[in-house]
Amino acid sequence: MNGPEIHVEFPPELHLFVPRARPTGVARATADGVSTLGHVVESLGVPLTEVGALLVDGREVPAGHVPTGGESVRVRAVAHPQEVPGAPLRFLLDVHLGTLARRLRLLGVDTTYQSADLGDPALASLSAAERRVMLSRDRGLLRRRELWAGAYVYSTRPEEQLREVLARFRPELRPWTRCTACNGPLAPATKAEVADQLKGGTERSYDVFARCGDCGRAYWKGAHHDQLEAIVARALTDAGRDGA
Repeated sequence: MNGPEIHVEFPPELHLFVPRARPTGVARATADGVSTLGHVVESLGVPLTEVGALLVDGREVPAGHVPTGGESVRVRAVAHPQEVPGAPLRFLLDVHLGTLARRLRLLGVDTTYQSADLGDPALASLSAAERRVMLSRDRGLLRRRELWAGAYVYSTRPEEQLREVLARFRPELRPWTRCTACNGPLAPATKAEVADQLKGGTERSYDVFARCGDCGRAYWKGAHHDQLEAIVARALTDAGRDGA
């Protein structure tokens, strides 16, 4: 390591991004007199989407601060719940988070999901154009400057991923109001209006239907409804609500 050093301390929740900081949580970096503190933190492996306050020798500084040799930096994790000012809270998920996307839509959360891999530049541009929070496990994507906002999804298990996102952002929940296939709005529909999508057993057994206003997909309380009800009930309980 050439040049004067700074010491950067990370909280336990960010250690997974900085293996070389374990077990103390402190990593060393070079202060070149040009690179900003935000750049230094990202070069150590932590996306700025996961960073809250930055403290230099005990005082809070912006990410644009240029560190000098001998400074001690303390990085704090982003606060929960996290506020995203300036736009309605909406999400954009990458190709690897399809189950999470469907569960967010089930809860009525505005969620765009890309089932094809568009590539990081296109996803970042879409986040900016539609002012959506990018959710991803791709650290490189979350470091792209054109993102509107972003968040790393820590777990690989859909139920834990959902719990993470709901705890971090506290979105308004309106279950059963969005199409889980395309994110469009659901509205009540008669059996006649959705008859072309029903098989004989379904047509005989069910009388209450909804239909997506965008893609036309029909919904009813079928074989998997109890499982979906359980997902909704857990989310509402975690959010401190006891009903849809």
